[in-house]
Amino acid sequence: MKVALIGFGNAGGKVVDELVAHQQVDDLHFIRAVLAINSARTDLAKLDHVPPANQLLIGQTNDRVKGQGVGADPDLGATVTRQDLHEIERALDDVPLYDIDAFLVVAGLGGGTGSGGAPVLAEALKETYDESVYGLGILPSDEEGGRASFNAARSFRSFVQAADNVLLFDNDAWRGSEDTVGAGYQRTNRELARRLATLFAAGNVGEMVAENAMDASDVRRTLGTGGVSTIAYATTELSPETVQSRGLLARFRSSSTASDDVDAAQKVSGLFRQAVQSRLTCPADVSSVERALMVLAGPPEEFSRKGIEDARSWLEQRTGTMDVLAGDSPQPSADELSAVVLLSNPTQVPRVDHLQRRAVEAKENRDSKAGAREDAISKLITDDGEQLDPL
Repeated sequence: MKVALIGFGNAGGKVVDELVAHQQVDDLHFIRAVLAINSARTDLAKLDHVPPANQLLIGQTNDRVKGQGVGADPDLGATVTRQDLHEIERALDDVPLYDIDAFLVVAGLGGGTGSGGAPVLAEALKETYDESVYGLGILPSDEEGGRASFNAARSFRSFVQAADNVLLFDNDAWRGSEDTVGAGYQRTNRELARRLATLFAAGNVGEMVAENAMDASDVRRTLGTGGVSTIAYATTELSPETVQSRGLLARFRSSSTASDDVDAAQKVSGLFRQAVQSRLTCPADVSSVERALMVLAGPPEEFSRKGIEDARSWLEQRTGTMDVLAGDSPQPSADELSAVVLLSNPTQVPRVDHLQRRAVEAKENRDSKAGAREDAISKLITDDGEQLDPL
């Protein structure tokens, strides 16, 4: 699938920056246009791979922003996005619509610019273009505090309603206990980029035609459920035979035996099972999924059609749906075998439930403190007998 990639806010911009770097290193071709949008000039300056010409600073004419950010206020983030929509649309004029299948809007939902602006932009894109509009929403960890949870819960609802489907990534599930803040986000951004690149690059890599091609229509169908999605992923080392016989000759191996075929099938099937049973981008009950899409990526000599079919049968049983698509993505120069599974529209996502409960608690706590604070301020500025008149 070919995408126009838009990073909104600090977290969104960093993920997009990592995706651009990943595409350059692995010579992939799924990103056809890129734009990073922010209300803070300093955040845009931190991007290493998105060219300055593809960076847009919004809110410069807003008296409360002026290039300094929205201060984790999603309402202000939404406001400046609406005010500068014409600037965003102008920046998107160069997107080659003839060469993209979808827009992907990436945003962290716990801050202000991305959480407020991404839903506004997604809604505007759907009104303007015929292409699908998908979101990637990054949920904050509990360590980021009640305000981040409150912002994310509000943004999540708006983002899901505005986009055709929102892929979720949960920072709380991915942050390591020993990670520093900066190092933790860098590592999780790389992990997320690997998964997204494997999924969206299917059908776009090189000139080798897949035996069971996975194209943009398959991704669109899987994400056509609406709601949210999560991604499963696993990798394994290449077989010694593949490593030793890289290149043209590897494509014409004729000495494989029945036992080799069985081993390859077991390896592929086991890799898909490992992916689904490992950590998802956002933990969810797999049995509540409506549709799924499976992609095997790597050197084609590692592929096993039987292994893919076995894995699909297993996933159909695990999810309870027969709407499971499967295919392969030949990447002859890859140094590992990868399995990615897109799980669409799970209805049981404990992390979202937890986030909403925490957001409600934060709101109730805020409202309670606001009332008590008003009383305290009134007592502070008023004498006990109220005998003094203000000037």
